[in-house]
Amino acid sequence: MEKTKMSETRHVSRRSFIRQATTTGLAGIAVPYYVPAGALGQAGQPSANDRIGVGLIGCGGMGRANLNACASRADVVVTGACDVWKPRSDAVVAQFQGTARPYHDYREMLGAKDIDAVIIASPPHWHCRMAVDACEAGKDLYLQKPMTLHVGESFAVRNAVRRHRRICQVGTQIHASENYRRVVEFIRSGKLGPISVARTFNVMNQGPNGVGDTPNSAPPAEIDWDQWVGPGPMQPFNPLIVRDAYYNCSFMAYSGGWTPGMAPHIIDLPVWALELGYPQSTYCSGGRYVVRDVGDAPDVQEIVWQYPNFTMTWMMSLVNSFAFDFGRGSPARRLGIYFHGLNGTLYSDYGRHEIVPEGDMLADAQPPEKSIPSSPGHEQEWLDCIRSRKQPSCNADYHCRIDVPICLANLSMQLGRAIRFDPTTEKILDDEAARLAVPRYRAPWTFPRQYL
Repeated sequence: MEKTKMSETRHVSRRSFIRQATTTGLAGIAVPYYVPAGALGQAGQPSANDRIGVGLIGCGGMGRANLNACASRADVVVTGACDVWKPRSDAVVAQFQGTARPYHDYREMLGAKDIDAVIIASPPHWHCRMAVDACEAGKDLYLQKPMTLHVGESFAVRNAVRRHRRICQVGTQIHASENYRRVVEFIRSGKLGPISVARTFNVMNQGPNGVGDTPNSAPPAEIDWDQWVGPGPMQPFNPLIVRDAYYNCSFMAYSGGWTPGMAPHIIDLPVWALELGYPQSTYCSGGRYVVRDVGDAPDVQEIVWQYPNFTMTWMMSLVNSFAFDFGRGSPARRLGIYFHGLNGTLYSDYGRHEIVPEGDMLADAQPPEKSIPSSPGHEQEWLDCIRSRKQPSCNADYHCRIDVPICLANLSMQLGRAIRFDPTTEKILDDEAARLAVPRYRAPWTFPRQYL
């Protein structure tokens, strides 16, 4: 679709756009006929012999990795690739030549009958709008982390998944690891005694130059910059914003910074092991103290989440990579989780964990019997659940308990004060904070308030 035509279609309604796209199709692209899973299954459930038609929205590195994991199964066919950066979608179509169609606008893909499910690997500021639209179109979804950037968006996605009975897996693939399972089993065994604090962190050292000072420029012809920005605030194009997820994390409007970029993987472990709900109070301090690059994300954040009889903390630094038991010396990306119990401490990263007794208070440091089954793989679990119609482990309800605390933290830093939250009513107890928790999208895009 040419850019001039795209600017016209953005002003028509989403439903009429999808109707038109579904009717007219894409001329000149030959795609073999097959019966999609959703066409034959009852109540949205494919039968054992049907193939699941999967489309990718956002054809960067992580999205393609998710897609390849899905495409490895014989019961999956890749039927679409959507990106506003044409060479990226072209590369996926070439990889799956004969079955995959290219799309410029994700709404057109959602109207396609040969798409049963979508992987949403777009920049984070798009996640809510795309996820809700996928639910309304009857598509199951694999939603890359961070789930959203605002508290209102998090609940809107969860509620849309509930209302439309979609299968949703959030892309925190570390959740599928064996190490995380062993940690959860040990924590739940009670051997550490009462656990009062969990400390979590992600650190690195980008130096004072950060990601660099590449100047703003006119967007290249192959990128539709207006569509890339979408519901986010418009700003001049910079090549680093679109380069990849690492560089994108330096631009707050489109990523929320490094805390939404990494904390979903890391605070997932205490939320899972301790079955945490929502925090009653969130306070975040930090700022942009050292880094001087073209971005605007904080280079330091310290967060305290208060739960009933329990505190969880988060430390993020882009300017020092000292990581306690997880490494020091040469700059590197490092992360960790500490569980402090009365009888001892368990600390873990993605691949290992260790237990440190409090003297002789830890009577038994042996791991309990394995009780959590191995994962088939994060994407494989999602595909299995599309068939069974049972929600996967990192479903939208579960992941809200990870995403909401992160969104509250960035909001707290913005306002410069702690934010109180009522876990029972799911309401922010601060009028200004509650108003800012629901973003205002750039016209003509609208926030899906019907799901709040």
